Parts: sequence; structure tokens; C-alpha cells
Amino acid sequence: MVDMSTRLGSAAFPNPVMTASGCAAAGQELNQFFDVSSLGAVVTKSIMTRPRSGRATPRMAETPSGMLNSIGLQGPGIDSFIEHDLAWLAAHGARTVVSIAGGHTDEYVELARKLYGNPAVAALEVNISCPNVESRGQVFACDASASSRVIGAVRRAADPGQPVLAKLSPDVTDITLIARACAEAGADGFSLINTLLGLVIDPDTMAPMLGGITGGLSGPAIRPVAVRCVWQVRRALPHLPILGMGGIRTGLDALEFVLAGASAVSVGTAVFGDPTAPVRILAELETALAERGFTSLADAVGYAHLDEFQRSARRTA
Repeated sequence: MVDMSTRLGSAAFPNPVMTASGCAAAGQELNQFFDVSSLGAVVTKSIMTRPRSGRATPRMAETPSGMLNSIGLQGPGIDSFIEHDLAWLAAHGARTVVSIAGGHTDEYVELARKLYGNPAVAALEVNISCPNVESRGQVFACDASASSRVIGAVRRAADPGQPVLAKLSPDVTDITLIARACAEAGADGFSLINTLLGLVIDPDTMAPMLGGITGGLSGPAIRPVAVRCVWQVRRALPHLPILGMGGIRTGLDALEFVLAGASAVSVGTAVFGDPTAPVRILAELETALAERGFTSLADAVGYAHLDEFQRSARRTA
């Protein structure tokens, strides 16, 4: 038996496997395949202050070992989300990490205040990989100052009992610079990584395939990039927990993230081909840990960073 419990800041979870924001809405779609309360948590699609229709179609395109999506943060708005989706998750006993997004710092603050004190919210994932209207469309997470401003504002407005996780973009020169700025602003941890910006051109129409031109690349193709980002941020800020994601399809994929420094993992694109992927991956991860002599998930987190003596000591403790 392996103790699979984990923590992200002050929030405790029975196991480390969660959904990924944007790939399972608020969990209801997956509940027909397995009990969503059996996961560590459901990470919701990023919610905004008001209803949003999203970007023009086509919105998805298959790529080698992945997919591009250009959904555009479509959603019902925070009030409807709280009344319907969050209430449904609470009624079904699911732990919830609510992902929030906005175009202005004030929007993030409003969202944090709306969720303040809600017992159904285990943590906030602050999606700062959105265009920053305040800076003429620049993505928040591509600028240390903008990232710091949003995370600091959310941390001040949010319930102190709700950890704030900064969701960072890999589309930067040095992700640790952004992570340090978020940490100094009060982030309790990180979600790594968001999708990579990509573009596909249809050879028949000879035009971009997506209605929004560019989209976010996800799936197995981005896993090495995601593991690299987790590794770098863990090395730079070892005291802060990481929720790792990016192309996880198997328990061994999840183990890679854990060894690199992730305390939990999100499963996203894999659910489109296998809706039971999160629970299957959880079982595979536990088996993989047991086969390698671990009695707890915590002992494996960041294990790849240790030297040979430290590795031996941790596994025989």
C-alpha cells in the first residue's frame, strides 16, 4: 500500500490525480464514467466574471501526438458557475480547484471575492496565461510585473484558507523568473504548464485551420516541455508545491512529473480518447510507486533532484 495523500499549500487531497482545466468542464461529463469524488480534485474550466461565448469555429485541430484548441474561455460566468456547477460538485462530494481568468486585475479580484469562504473551494488556480487588456493584449504570464500584480491582488482578496496557484505559460524565455515574481507576490504554489501557442495551416484551403488562427497545443507532444518547467521551478523554489500537467497518458507519465517535483498532476487531453483516464492513471501511478519501493507519494516528490545518497536515505527511511 502506498500513501497517496498530498497537499497543495494548506489544501489536503486524498490522492494527487486531478482533471485539467478546460478538458472536463466542471466534472459532470466525466461522472457518467466514474465517481469524480474519487479523484484528488476536479480542476474546473477557467471561469470569468461574465458569460462568454468563446472564439469562432473551427476550434479544435488534431496534431501529431496532440491537439490545438481555440475555445477562448467559453463559460457561464461566475454567478451561474457558483449556483449550478460548484453546487453540483459539492453535492457529489468532489474536491474542487476553481480556475479563474480575466482581462483586468480587477476581474481576478472580483472572482476571488465571489469565491471567498465557499467551503466547496479547495484552492484557486489563477490562469494568468490570458491576454492582458491593461497592456494591449500582452499575456499576463509572459511578464513578471503583470504576473506579480495579478497574483498579489488575488492573494490579498482571496480567502486565506484557499491556496492560490499561479498557472504559468511555457512561452517565455525563463519560467523561473515569472515563478519567482509570483512567489514574492504571495503565490502558494504553481500549476505547470498551460498549453503552448501553436498554429496549423490546412494544405487544401491553404489557410489557418482554426477560426481564431492560433490555438493552445496540448497532449503528449508537450510532455517533455512540461516536465522541464516543473523541474526548473522545483529547483528554483523547492518550498512551494506544484500541480503538474502536460501530455499525461499513463501512470509512468505521471510519475515523471512527480519525480521532477510535482506534488499532484492534472490529466487533460487524454480524457478525449479515454474518459476513465484519470482513475486509470491514479491506479497505475500507485503501482509504479510501489514497484519502486516508495511507501508514500510524498517521498517520491522531487526525488530526481536528490543525489545518490539522499535517494537511498529517502527510500529506506
